This record gives sequence, C-alpha cells and structure tokens, in this order.
Amino acid sequence: MQATPPLVQLERVARTFGQGEAAVRALSDVTLAVQGGEVVGLRGPSGSGKSTLLNIIACILEPSAGRLLLSGETVWDGAYRVPDLRRLRRDRIGFIFQFHNLLPFLSAVDNVALAMTLAGTKRPEARARARALLDELQVGRRADAMPANLSGGEAQRVSIARALANTPPIILADEPTAALDSERARVVMDLLRQVARERRAAVLVVTHDEKIFDRFDRMVSLRDGRIEEDTGSDALTQAAR
Repeated sequence: MQATPPLVQLERVARTFGQGEAAVRALSDVTLAVQGGEVVGLRGPSGSGKSTLLNIIACILEPSAGRLLLSGETVWDGAYRVPDLRRLRRDRIGFIFQFHNLLPFLSAVDNVALAMTLAGTKRPEARARARALLDELQVGRRADAMPANLSGGEAQRVSIARALANTPPIILADEPTAALDSERARVVMDLLRQVARERRAAVLVVTHDEKIFDRFDRMVSLRDGRIEEDTGSDALTQAAR
C-alpha cells in the first residue's frame, strides 16, 4: 500500500532578496514535510525567515531555489508548475494573516461568506456556515457588525473563520493569537487542531506565543533562514517554563 504523500513538502528551498552585495538570504536549504492531520508551529527570532517560509508555501513568494510540493503535486521547481495559482490558493490554502485584512464594506458574516460564494457555494448556505464558524470562535454575536466596529481580537477571529470557510487541506497562520487573550488563544488553537484531525488538514502556525506551545504536534525552530530544530512541542513547552 502506497503511503500518502505529505500535504506540504519543501526540498532544499532557498529565498534571496536583492542582488549582488545588497543580496539578503532569507531562507537557506530548508527541507520540511507536514502530513495531513499535523499541527506544526514555526518559531524563531525576528528575521529568521518564518513569514518568508509561510509565504512561499502559500505561493505568494517564489523560492529562489529548491522544490515545493503541495498534496504530492510539484507546484514550484525553477518556476510555477500549476496553470492557475489563484485557484490553487482558493481551493487548497487557508491563510490567516497577522492583520485581519477584512473588507471594510462587508459585515463579519459576509466577509466569511464571500470566501465560499467565490468558490461556488450558494449565498444562503454560505451565510449559514459563516455564522456557525463565527459561533465556534466565540464571535457569533458580532456576526452583523462591520469591521470598523470590531475589536482587534474579534476581527482576527473573523479572519480565522474566513480562512477555514472552504475547508482547505492546508492552513497557514501568521501569529494568529497575538491579539487574543489566553482563553481565546486556546479556543483558536483547539479549533485548528480539530480541523487538522477531522479533515486531515496540514496546519502551520508562525508564533511567539508560549501559552499555545502545548497545542502543537511539532515545533520547528528557524534561525538565520535555516531550520535549527524540529521537535515535538512538549520539550519546548517544558523549556519555556
């Protein structure tokens, strides 16, 4: 029986910004695989390459070298190998940004529903699912509020609901709990863990938030653009205490 390929696979990926003497190597020789059902944390000091790595997996940034595979398909190998990157991002990737990036002219529920209607879901069904997701994230009572009237934490939870709306197999999050208190941070991480387990999704989270370290299956530490350590989160949680 053939093993299921990783949902995310990077092979010797590098990324350089600029040229010549001004060139900055943001990533060097990064090899990483994340299976379906796995929740992986990415940690490291500022400038270590965490967000660059996330943006390469999301097909927002091109690598300078190496190979990127998603769901076993080669997506980048010297150039992008898929015909429609927008469709790939829409169908396969849910991205939770550090800033919520909600559309200011749509209510919370319609921000979440829009992601589904763009993928072909009928509006009543999309709005019903959007309300259910907002309820799960403890922000359902603010479903009809406009983004300008949401607190920072509420807006971030709406953006998380939007990222989960189309049940993507790959979920990428850049500091998703930074604006949340301890209780709501755990709610968010428990939901991401549930999504990973029930849908066999691969979840990668950039974080400095020690209070959620125990929610990860693995913690990957980066420094100077290289993977310094890749280990189960338990050891790092104990070390942080």
